[in-house]
Amino acid sequence: MSDDTFNEPRIALNRIYTRTGDAGETRLVGGQRVRKDDQRIECYGTVDELNAFIGVARTTAEQMAESAERLRGFARILKRVQHELFNLGSILATLPEDVHPKQARVTEADVAQLEGEIDEANAELAPLRSFVLPGGSRLDAELHVCRTVCRRAERLLVTLAREQDVPPEAVRYLNRLSDALFVWSRWVDRVLGAQETLWEPNAAASGSAASS
Repeated sequence: MSDDTFNEPRIALNRIYTRTGDAGETRLVGGQRVRKDDQRIECYGTVDELNAFIGVARTTAEQMAESAERLRGFARILKRVQHELFNLGSILATLPEDVHPKQARVTEADVAQLEGEIDEANAELAPLRSFVLPGGSRLDAELHVCRTVCRRAERLLVTLAREQDVPPEAVRYLNRLSDALFVWSRWVDRVLGAQETLWEPNAAASGSAASS
């Protein structure tokens, strides 16, 4: 591919079905055909799943921003993360020998930006004294779903990295993103005035969970 292709990609999807994957195979960016359950496909397929769930959370944040203005900026952060996940998927869908120097990818700058956003949000939160139960608010719960899918994507990527070359910043990005999603889940509850529910060990046995 030419440099211009990567500077300004043009993607035209005139036909959605091609029948070429009916035998359980798909094509990587470099043209290689692989099984749809190949570890690399599992990785970027899970990143795609994560992107979809973040889209759900972004939509919720945009709706809730009508009554909580700070969520408007947060929704923009989630939209940026969606773009970054597409960049990550681009690299994961390409064998190392086929990666173009100008191909979209996640970078150390992306990781550093997440770290700054984690620190900024965490500075507003009280220290934790127990694990948090997802569900302080709808947006909190959706972000926890994103976090767990992100962790799964990271585990799959670590498995792939044992057998093939994987950019180290890709693993770092998913690791940091899962941390960010956890902190953001707490932060949105604070913004919304929602009550965090902390894990109470053996609460069900003692009956305290039902009474709280």
